[in-house]
Amino acid sequence: MSEDINLPDNARHTPLSMDGNPTIDERANHCFGCGPANPQGLHLRFTTDISNPQAITATCHFQLDRMHEGPPGHIHGGIVAALLDEAMSKLNRPLNVLAMTRHMEIDYLRPAPLYKPLVLIGRHLSRPAKADGTPGRKLFHQGEIQLPDGTVLARSKGLFIAIDEKLLAAGLAQTEI
Repeated sequence: MSEDINLPDNARHTPLSMDGNPTIDERANHCFGCGPANPQGLHLRFTTDISNPQAITATCHFQLDRMHEGPPGHIHGGIVAALLDEAMSKLNRPLNVLAMTRHMEIDYLRPAPLYKPLVLIGRHLSRPAKADGTPGRKLFHQGEIQLPDGTVLARSKGLFIAIDEKLLAAGLAQTEI
């Protein structure tokens, strides 16, 4: 089994162009949620509204098919979680921070239908400052999946932790919060 850990990227359907030492943006190009180069990905496209820096939003209109099915005719709960995580993560770039999900909670309010237009919205809630007044590492976001009429199907809250891009590129994780 230990030899499986070192499989080349092409064994995991990653293009040869990703061999070597790709940048963080190149690696994000294969993100399951938004990466255009991921053949199995969701290919979500977001628009962000930064007109109010205290209330940044990211919005995506999408529709999924049977490949994402859980209960008959509806989106799998794990895909719902991935959608909400993706919406919330899109808020980090406009805040000029690289951050990863630390904690996420989801309320599944109504089944999310397949083959129907849906709206995915991420909202920035807060980023508490450190004692010295500089921005802290914790970012709090909210996500929702809605029908076009505004009916909320699922809602999430997430805690994201800002990380050092150099540590991520080196494959190291910052664990101190």
